[in-house]
Amino acid sequence: MKYKIAVSGAAETNVCSKNAEKLAKEVGKEIAKQGCILVTGATTGIPYFSVQGLEEAGGVSVGFSPAASEIAHRKKYRLPRISDIIVHTGFGYAGRNLLMTRAADGVIIICGRMGTLNEFTIAFEDEKPIAVLIGSGGTADKIKTIVAGPHRGNQKIIYEKEPKKLVEKLIKLIKKEKLKVGKPLK
Repeated sequence: MKYKIAVSGAAETNVCSKNAEKLAKEVGKEIAKQGCILVTGATTGIPYFSVQGLEEAGGVSVGFSPAASEIAHRKKYRLPRISDIIVHTGFGYAGRNLLMTRAADGVIIICGRMGTLNEFTIAFEDEKPIAVLIGSGGTADKIKTIVAGPHRGNQKIIYEKEPKKLVEKLIKLIKKEKLKVGKPLK
């Protein structure tokens, strides 16, 4: 059984740390090395870089596009074709975020802006395992404070600086969650 791990992050990386591109590629590589499938929002920036890293390691990716067709994906949204499989949702960014997040077994947050925060809150409310790459800038570096505000606890959130450890810890948490609901492991 391959786990599906979503990488959520800024399409425009001007709010990210200087090494965010490198970190996203390392996360993608680790997802492939750990035998998991990468799920993204089929966009530029952090998701794109994570797919590049994944491809270098021979992994498989699925992108959830906000567009209803390949033509709209490229022309209306001006997005690249970066994944092995692209699901054209036709639901715009908010609908795409919901479908992408719910399709994943766990979510990794790298840098990010408002859309990343939306994907985080969906995963948080759905009680999905979440891993936050601290030090990557943007939304990722604010999540701990955001979560502390409403006093709802950390639920299933991992904070880590190193991509390899981040992916390993998230997979352990996903396995633990699968055992709770009685789903078989490998």
